[in-house]
Amino acid sequence: MSIAIRSFAKINLGLKIGPLRADGFHDLRTVYQTIALHDVVRVEAGSGEGIEIRCDDPRVPCDATNTCYKIAERVLKSADKRSKIVITIDKQLPVQGGMGAASSNAVATMLGLERELDIELTPQDKLCLAAGVGSDLPLFLIGGTVLGVDRGQEVYVLQDLPEIPLVVVTPPIGVSTPKAFAQWDALVAETTTEEAIDMAASEIAQSALTVPYVTGTIKQFDQALYAWWSKSLLSRARPAEGPASGVPAMGGDRAETPLLDLVRTGIENDFERVVFPEYPELREVKSVLQREGARYASLSGSGSTLYGWFDSKAAAESAAERMRAAGHAAVATRTVTRNEYWNQLFVG
Repeated sequence: MSIAIRSFAKINLGLKIGPLRADGFHDLRTVYQTIALHDVVRVEAGSGEGIEIRCDDPRVPCDATNTCYKIAERVLKSADKRSKIVITIDKQLPVQGGMGAASSNAVATMLGLERELDIELTPQDKLCLAAGVGSDLPLFLIGGTVLGVDRGQEVYVLQDLPEIPLVVVTPPIGVSTPKAFAQWDALVAETTTEEAIDMAASEIAQSALTVPYVTGTIKQFDQALYAWWSKSLLSRARPAEGPASGVPAMGGDRAETPLLDLVRTGIENDFERVVFPEYPELREVKSVLQREGARYASLSGSGSTLYGWFDSKAAAESAAERMRAAGHAAVATRTVTRNEYWNQLFVG
């Protein structure tokens, strides 16, 4: 018998890119949010040896380059187990779509292997194994609303945002993340050279992590996030809610304010600066989402997926229907809180 696991997608609520580091990575700041769209990964362990990946989508590699293969290899070695592992991916999420599908698939594989092999990895072992395969994997060991720092693999639990209706659009474009980073570096080099001349003229000094380029700095993201986080904590710490206390309840409009507060800080995705000029059709999709009534719209990761936050499930469904009629691959969905993520992870 195989173990079936829902492999949920993520979106990025803002993404700031820092300078290129000596190790070839960039410092990043982002807020990850899991959403209801998902693949299903089935894991089976039997007699014999080897790892087999099965997927009907020709865009998904079924060899050792697949993230599920990589994580299975590491789990077997860590647990000192020998087994024939078969991993079947029911692919619904886009490939190279900025939704963390391959990373989520790998974490689903790890969790499935724990049950199939009757082993128990420590939380630290899981995080180390996940981070060794890719920067987006560790977030799926937490779920809900998650802060990502360093190269994105260092993750911290944030207070969950309330359930938010979304429209997610997946254009038939695959955006290469390494290429997007290279384009960002080229843009930074061009911008900082121009600004260095201005700085010399005005004798303005900047510290290492506040080199000015294009969309601001990681430091500004940190400050904005702290302001939102502090406000969110204070609002939840109040002793009473509702009409009698004079404090708004967390339902209705009050439930929307945490995300709205975050958006008002100016959180944005730096990748839009290089991906939109390369793929102007993605910029147009963002504009369509905004015209359809999205309170906030953004590229997820390096793309090509875009999403918009709507005031209600009905508004999201209506917008998605109109966008599909206009030829866009749009679907109405919602965010998934941490508790729901873990309660719904295993199928059956």
